[in-house]
Amino acid sequence: MFVYEKKLQFPVRIKNTNPRLAALIISQYGGPDGELGASLRYLSQRYTMPYPELMGLLTDIGTEELGHLEIIGTIVHQLTRNLSEEQIKAGGFDAYFIDHTAGVFPQFASGTPWTAATMAVTGDTIADLTEDLAAEQKARVTYDNILRLSDDPDVNNVIRFLREREIVHFQRFGEALRKTQDKLGKKNIYAINPSFDK
Repeated sequence: MFVYEKKLQFPVRIKNTNPRLAALIISQYGGPDGELGASLRYLSQRYTMPYPELMGLLTDIGTEELGHLEIIGTIVHQLTRNLSEEQIKAGGFDAYFIDHTAGVFPQFASGTPWTAATMAVTGDTIADLTEDLAAEQKARVTYDNILRLSDDPDVNNVIRFLREREIVHFQRFGEALRKTQDKLGKKNIYAINPSFDK
């Protein structure tokens, strides 16, 4: 069960519109390494985790990622509110505008719509936790790239916060993987599957 707090985890107060930047940041909403895929990945993987603490970790992080999705959506909305036709054209936002006006739609920065194919759920604890480590690093890289291209301090403060959370999630998944390997035994350096490997 989730409890929804009607406030963002980090405040978003962007003063200037910038459709070009919004068209890049949308990738963290529904891109290949974005918050939508992360939240659904973790909330789906939790069911097959063999230990309650792993299930709890995936629930916690998956829920937090839903909050990050809301933050990214707010950034995109604030960057595109009240755009004039000239700003839409000059900002390269016209193709997006044709399909979605200024609605927040889950897609890659390249324009490809979000797809569940971007998230991995295998039902194997080691494979899923390893995937989660990689997913957090890919999201961090995307945030790094946004920071390289953004000169808006109002946006950058929020992006830095989200980037830091990716690093924390990476650390938590690393701890979870180590604890899982410890529970499987010292012989399990390569994370063998006890069902098949004797």
